[in-house]
Amino acid sequence: MRHNTFILKIFLLLLLFVSVSVEGDDHDKKQIVLATSEREPYIGRLLEEQGYVHELVTLAFERVGYELTIKYYPVNRAKRLSETGFVSGLLPTNYDVSLLGDFIFSSPFPGDNVGLLKKKELPVKFGSDPRIDIKRSLQDLRYYSFGLVRGTEVESLFSSVPENKKFYIKDDIQNLDILAAGRIDFAVIDKYTAADLMVGYRPHLIGQLDFMRPPLISRPFHIAFSKHFDNYQQLASDFNRGLELVKKDGQLAELLSKHGLTENKDSSSDKTTLTIATVNNRDMVVMQELSEQYEALHPDIDLEWRILDETVLRRRLLSDLAIDDGRFDVMTIGGFEAPIWAEHGWLSPLSNLSDEYDLNDMLTTVKGMLSYQDQVYALPFYAESSMTFYRTDVFEQAGLTMPKQPSFEDIKRLAAKVHEPEHDFYGLCLRGNTGWGANMAIVNTMVNAYGGRWFDNDWQPLLDSPEWHQAVEMYIDLVRNYGPPNVSGNGFNQNLELFSNGQCAMWIDATVAAGLLFNPQKSKVHQHVGFTSAPIAVTDKGSHWLWVWSLAIPESSKHKKEALAFIEWATSKNYIEKVAQQEGWQAVPPGTRKSTYANKSYQAAAPFADFVLNAIQTADPVDSTREPKPYLGIQAVSIPEYPALGNQVSQQIVNVIEGKTTIDAALRQSQKLVKKQMQRSGYYQQK
Repeated sequence: MRHNTFILKIFLLLLLFVSVSVEGDDHDKKQIVLATSEREPYIGRLLEEQGYVHELVTLAFERVGYELTIKYYPVNRAKRLSETGFVSGLLPTNYDVSLLGDFIFSSPFPGDNVGLLKKKELPVKFGSDPRIDIKRSLQDLRYYSFGLVRGTEVESLFSSVPENKKFYIKDDIQNLDILAAGRIDFAVIDKYTAADLMVGYRPHLIGQLDFMRPPLISRPFHIAFSKHFDNYQQLASDFNRGLELVKKDGQLAELLSKHGLTENKDSSSDKTTLTIATVNNRDMVVMQELSEQYEALHPDIDLEWRILDETVLRRRLLSDLAIDDGRFDVMTIGGFEAPIWAEHGWLSPLSNLSDEYDLNDMLTTVKGMLSYQDQVYALPFYAESSMTFYRTDVFEQAGLTMPKQPSFEDIKRLAAKVHEPEHDFYGLCLRGNTGWGANMAIVNTMVNAYGGRWFDNDWQPLLDSPEWHQAVEMYIDLVRNYGPPNVSGNGFNQNLELFSNGQCAMWIDATVAAGLLFNPQKSKVHQHVGFTSAPIAVTDKGSHWLWVWSLAIPESSKHKKEALAFIEWATSKNYIEKVAQQEGWQAVPPGTRKSTYANKSYQAAAPFADFVLNAIQTADPVDSTREPKPYLGIQAVSIPEYPALGNQVSQQIVNVIEGKTTIDAALRQSQKLVKKQMQRSGYYQQK
């Protein structure tokens, strides 16, 4: 046994040595390896930039001359590797006296908020503030039952109240399941972890549970540096120095904001604070810039902005609803969410709009997407379909002609003619990043075009069908052979930058990009932009999508009247004119109002106007597949489970792009994941 253990230790040391040698090319930097395990939403391989903790710790070490490698392991193995000195330490950890024999702890950085998750119908509140007296608060709940993940630090919180019935659970997802099954009254869990697990893996529980406020305890994170590793004290000291630098220059706050983990401020002023969550597209950045005019006209209002990448935004908004957290007064949502969230009672109906707003000026298609039972639940900021952009000068020089209605085979043929990666010029740019609204937007329209569906009329998944195989094979062929490097990190904004800088011959994406590509202030190629329809394959049904970025008020907002006044202003005719004055008419938010398309100044500045309007009006979420389907939607499936399903399938597609799996294996796994979730959600029974 001892001989086997010795061999295992030697193997692990060699493995770590080889991995660090391969990954570290900069010999001027000191190398360090830390162990971690998945801990959504703080750190994880599937999170954006692998999560806030990953980014923060990497940055802090970089600031003091280290090159960091973070390796993922199961929880117990990560701890063992750290305890025995195979790696330098473990992250993120909460301070734990029992670990002091083997570890020293770094300076703290923002961590988790552990508390009680319950079913909404359980009518109980804290009798006292647990942040002041946890023991008394738990004593008030002494006859209830609690689920605790075994081996975590929070177990000690309950040792002082023996009357509490404690059930020890293996992990957080099981804690959610037994809470939903009614076997316990409370799950003891971090609020963001609970929310993200529901969003990603248990979407059928969203809206059924709430997190009791305030949390039992807010605990900072640390790195636990192993005392069995040489120079552990120096490593801890250096990290603490780097962390302090990151804090001082504001990068820590930026990272928390980027990942949607910034908590609302406690306002001591007489002003009403509206917290607005929106996407980091250029149009929304302009809205924030112009909102200073709104605050000047409303001195009693203070606008607090949360501008996020669209994948992070979707996760944070849905996770807010999952635990009834009430962090936002205005949410930027799409036409996908509006009717579903309205049906579940998560959105406030917009029934008191002012006469000046002119709801009748809204495009009929767009108004329908944002309504439920003839009531509007969101106001459109801009609407879009999808289209093909291409470089007219490049095509002319190559003697190529873009068909009026290209097929994907046409796109592949044309991309091959102009692809010059050795000159940083690429035949085609497509979304490759993970997310149901990211790479799945283009993949789903390709599946439609190749005659595929997500489900048959009995809700049986079809992701391993020949049509899915054909569509995904074409997609992978295009992004691997004719796209830019690192395509799995590219979304709308990254491709917009590439095309605007003159590095893409073609780009298939949202029609809203037209206003930016034709803008001389934003685009180096504004004089050489051509456009045509999104490609088709065996059918043209569902080949171009329909999306509306809109502003809605969650039912949990405490400032609904003030929020309504703001979203009216931000989606009004007057606002569109303000954008035209600052950015030019070609850059105004498109696709929402009839008056915009009747405006001669807009028509003169935007040669794409009529094309975009037609694309929006002809995109049909009802008749979007060759064969009948039981759901609405073009680039998404209009069911509450779709964000979780879309994200999981999206990751499988990214795994293919990155060479981690095959198309066949990815689609088989996707079929399995989707079928399991649909059974769990009650669409059908196991056959």
